[in-house]
Amino acid sequence: MANIIKIDNAVLKRQKRTEKKRKQNTKEVRVYFLIVCEGEKTEPNYFKSFKSNVKSFVYTIDTQGEGSNTKDLVKRTIKARENSSQKYDRVWTVFDRDSFSPDNFNGAIQLANSQDIKVGWSNEAFELWYLLHFQYRNTSMSREDYRKAIEDEINARIAKESKSKKPKKFEYKKNSTEMYNILEKYGNQTQAIKWAEKLIATHTCENYAIHNPCTLIHLLVKELIGESEELIKEIKDRDA
Repeated sequence: MANIIKIDNAVLKRQKRTEKKRKQNTKEVRVYFLIVCEGEKTEPNYFKSFKSNVKSFVYTIDTQGEGSNTKDLVKRTIKARENSSQKYDRVWTVFDRDSFSPDNFNGAIQLANSQDIKVGWSNEAFELWYLLHFQYRNTSMSREDYRKAIEDEINARIAKESKSKKPKKFEYKKNSTEMYNILEKYGNQTQAIKWAEKLIATHTCENYAIHNPCTLIHLLVKELIGESEELIKEIKDRDA
């Protein structure tokens, strides 16, 4: 005959209180992001690939690829925020220096800062952030140079890990939906963040157009992976 273990009501009630408290302490905390990008596919595809569940936060990420110039992009970001029924915890605009004039580039950053919009700018190109997953680069490069350097780094790692004598070579495609996974497999995101911070430290003036190479993408990435102390504090204060 099976043993029947009886638990008195006091114990059951205590267990229920403990379980209820545990659920309350681990309740879902949702953080809303709006990320408006200059690129129509490259950047949106990358940011959409981030995990939505990070530590105690669940991220809802709305991305928009606008394909417009820097200052106009900031204006569109402001409009998107104003017209949305969703209240966002973080609003970001992401754009490159490219061939835009210094006044346009610097002016866009200043406009965003004045409107409480965070800017993930790169000088000269977004691909700098990709390359920092593999190497530290403190000399300016063209977008084509970035492409070749990224291909070389990834293909070197593929060759090292592959059992085949002639593994299929990686070819960088600007609008790829796989770059996040490729960087996660072959690159080092933690090191990329450190190198991006090192690059920022080499620039002291507010003439951002001459900060080349430099990128602030890592600041957005730190928020998306739950490692931004500033955002963590704000969300905890919000839900206190």
